[in-house]
Amino acid sequence: MTTCAIGVMLPRDIEATRVAEFAVRAEELGFDELWVVEDLGFRGGIAQATAVLALTERIRVGIGILPAGARNAAFAAMELATLAQLFPGRVDAGIGHGMPEWMRSVGAWPQRPLRALEEHVTTVRALLAGGEVGGVRLDATSVPADPPPLLLGVRGPKSLALSGRVADGTVLAEPVAPEYARAALGQIAASDHRVVAYNVGVVAADGAAARAAARPALAAIGEPDWAPHIAPLPFAAEFAALRARCADGAEFARAMPDEWVAQLALAGTAAEVRARIDELAAAGVHSSVFIPVGDPVAALSSLAAVLE
Repeated sequence: MTTCAIGVMLPRDIEATRVAEFAVRAEELGFDELWVVEDLGFRGGIAQATAVLALTERIRVGIGILPAGARNAAFAAMELATLAQLFPGRVDAGIGHGMPEWMRSVGAWPQRPLRALEEHVTTVRALLAGGEVGGVRLDATSVPADPPPLLLGVRGPKSLALSGRVADGTVLAEPVAPEYARAALGQIAASDHRVVAYNVGVVAADGAAARAAARPALAAIGEPDWAPHIAPLPFAAEFAALRARCADGAEFARAMPDEWVAQLALAGTAAEVRARIDELAAAGVHSSVFIPVGDPVAALSSLAAVLE
């Protein structure tokens, strides 16, 4: 049995009327964590986290991620402090740069992204602890007794090193193979540092069918932003060559070998996926988070087979 927590991601495009159903069902099935996402044009992270926390009693809720450039640090600290007081011990706060093209489109991409993220996180942390920054502090009644852990959702060596210096953990976006987890931890270079790994997830009695269902969700990983995820893999050169020959991500996803899908997603039988999660845990991952494929609520039941 795996030694790491197992979570699920609330899909960014799930119908609003099904959020409650998804959250309650995830808790009923025994998942340890539920992560919400804040992608431009979809839904806000704080609002989603608040709703899910209110709808459930036990499951831990992670926010992955809040783009630092889009929020004033003092107001971000107020929001997170409120969640930590209302739902003590159940909140993880992920903060990151945000996707550069999204942030530029709303005029929120800083001139020095690394410095801006460091200043944002250190200010939020100080305020949550009751400190004062630039003449601003939270009222004593608003300082949480148990501040939420701050995790950076980042990729790239400089940003991962920053996470190791200033954060309690790191959220690694999909795909996270054990090789990438180890490489990232080497760049994080910190002890007692939590690692959360997102991966496309499909579990079925027929492992080949599960991997076939996961393929379309892997179409984007050939784009340049995903290069750090692929570089540590033994088939990185073949991966790049195949992607270059394909007209688009959809063709690439159809063409990639089945064994690549098995390494780029948590897809297969329950036993196969449990074994893969154990490999991730051995590589240093503390929380393994499924990104469901297909109908999100229906997917929860099949994914939960790994919890048995």
